[in-house]
Amino acid sequence: MKAREFWYLFAPSLLIMGGLLVVPLARTIQWSLEDVSYGSGGTFIGLDNYAEALTDGRFGRAVVFTITTTLVTTVILLVFGYLIAIGLNRLGRTRPVVLGILLVSYVLPSLVGAVAFSWLFNDNFGGVVNRLIEFFGGDPVLWFTDPFWNQVLVIANEVWSLQPFAMLIILAGLQGVPAELREASRIDGANAFQTHLYVIIPSIRGVLGFVTLIAIMDVLRVFDSLIALSPQAAVIGNESIMLYVYAMAFTDGAQHLGLGSAINVLTILIILIMLIPFIRGTFKEAKALR
Repeated sequence: MKAREFWYLFAPSLLIMGGLLVVPLARTIQWSLEDVSYGSGGTFIGLDNYAEALTDGRFGRAVVFTITTTLVTTVILLVFGYLIAIGLNRLGRTRPVVLGILLVSYVLPSLVGAVAFSWLFNDNFGGVVNRLIEFFGGDPVLWFTDPFWNQVLVIANEVWSLQPFAMLIILAGLQGVPAELREASRIDGANAFQTHLYVIIPSIRGVLGFVTLIAIMDVLRVFDSLIALSPQAAVIGNESIMLYVYAMAFTDGAQHLGLGSAINVLTILIILIMLIPFIRGTFKEAKALR
C-alpha cells in the first residue's frame, strides 16, 4: 500500500478520533485551570483546582478505595479466570453451552447486573446471602453500610461481571499453546503444577497482560454499579474516583466543572501510572518481534 492510499484510508478515522478524544481532553485540561460552571465562561486560576482536590480527604479516600478495589479485583480475575479456562479447555461438546451460561453476566448492562447482584445481599429483596449466613449460625452482614463488607460486595460484583471476559480471553490463549510443549514437559518429569507454572503461563504471558490491562482500566472507571451496590458511598468512604468526579462536577447545578476537570486529569495520570508496566512490556514484545 502506498503512503498516499494509507493516509486516504486513515484520515477519516484520525479526524473522528481527534474529535472524540483529543478535543475533549484539551477542553478538560483547560477547564482544570479555570473557575468555571455550566453555561458560563471560565476564569483562569492556575493550579488552585488541583490544590483543592489533593487536599480534600474525600478525594484521597476515593483514590484508596478505587486502587484497592482495582488491584484485588484484577488478581482474582487472573487467578479464577485461569482456573475456569483450564476446566473449560478440557470440555468437549458441552463447552459452547457452558460458555453461553457463563457469559450472561458479562453481556448484561453494568447497572442492571449490579442491581440484580445487590438483591442477593439486600434484606429488602430476600437477602439470600444473609439467610445462608444465618442458617450456618452466623450474624447478618451489613453489606451496604459497613465500609469493609461493602467494598467486598463491590469487588464481588466486579469479579462476577468481568470474569467471563477474563476467562474467555485466557481460554483462547490456552488453545494456542502447542501440545508439543505440554508433552515435552511431561517427558521431562514435570507435574501438572510445574507444567502450568513454567510452560503454559509463560507461553500466554501476553494474553495475561492484556487481561490485566483491560481489567485495570475497567475497574478504575467503576461508576454506575456503585449506585446500586453502595448507595451511601460518600458517607461510608467507599466512593470511586468517577463517582467523586460526578458529585463534584455535576451536582449543585454543575458549579464546579473546573474542580471536576482537575480530578479527571489526576485520574488520567493515575491510570497511566498503573498501566506503565504493561505498556513497557508491550513495547518490549513489539521490539522483540522485529
